[in-house]
Amino acid sequence: MSMLKDKLHRPLHDLRISVTDRCNFRCQYCMPAEIFGPDYPFLRKQEVLSFEEIERIASIFANLGVKKLRITGGEPLMRKDIPILIKKLHEIKGITDIGMTTNGVLLPKYAKDLYDAGLRRLNISLDALDNTIFQKMNGRGVRSEAVLKGIESARQAGFSIKVNMVVQKGVNDSQIIPMVTYFRNLDVTLRFIEFMDVGTTNGWNWEQVVTKREIFELLSKHFQLEPVEQSYFGEVAKRYKHKDTNAEIGFITSVSESFCSSCTRARISADGKFYTCLFAGNGHDLRALVRSEANNQQIEERISHIWSGRTDRYSDERTEGKPIDKKKIEMSYIGG
Repeated sequence: MSMLKDKLHRPLHDLRISVTDRCNFRCQYCMPAEIFGPDYPFLRKQEVLSFEEIERIASIFANLGVKKLRITGGEPLMRKDIPILIKKLHEIKGITDIGMTTNGVLLPKYAKDLYDAGLRRLNISLDALDNTIFQKMNGRGVRSEAVLKGIESARQAGFSIKVNMVVQKGVNDSQIIPMVTYFRNLDVTLRFIEFMDVGTTNGWNWEQVVTKREIFELLSKHFQLEPVEQSYFGEVAKRYKHKDTNAEIGFITSVSESFCSSCTRARISADGKFYTCLFAGNGHDLRALVRSEANNQQIEERISHIWSGRTDRYSDERTEGKPIDKKKIEMSYIGG
């Protein structure tokens, strides 16, 4: 089978699967509490893909060339019995790598079961060590120690870990050096994510973006860093290594240095919509297909048709100053 590519010759290698639109945090840049309050209409159980439906969709994507899966949310550990899904996905022919993005708070409960099910990589979100800053950012008053405890549980279980920090000017940029110092000593990769204009509710503006260049210049005054070669086509992070340890620093630069030209990622929302871009406004309903009489071949043909027609390059167009469609799906729904 020839490799499936889009209109800009980008292959389909990675699939991000949201397993829930619910989260136990209310981070301002993702799921602000004033929008996602007690009366917010989250998806009902029957609207969310079952484990069997997720497994079927992932198998079809694997047949089209997907090698890597990432499980996201909302907060994926809020999905009941999530290790059972991991085991199902781990057994799919062609899938060579499964990761999960989590806020880490529930890892003390689930880390061992997840590892035993076949999960090996975790991206754990932590935006500050300082509790005054972190509690305000997560919108639930959760202390950073709860996430650090989760990270330690994951380390003890044997996971490869990356810690993700979304940096906002005037909010948590004072935490850049403390975070690097802390995780450098743990030999854990820390990745800085530029504050992105995902969705329409996070109050994004250019003034709050701290760019990779600004962060790197700050780090260079305190640490000795050297660049690390890209591991594969489509790798998102610009990577650096501390000269005196194995710990890495990564930068996700979708605002200041867009990487649309090498984007190989598709996304499935918790209710089975297929999105070809993180900044998309509309998805393609795979749940209806899966719950219809359509067979795998027909679903595969539909996915192939969608991907082969893909032209998304939102971050490039933002950088170029082109008019941008304001309608964008929320990150908490599509899974980041």
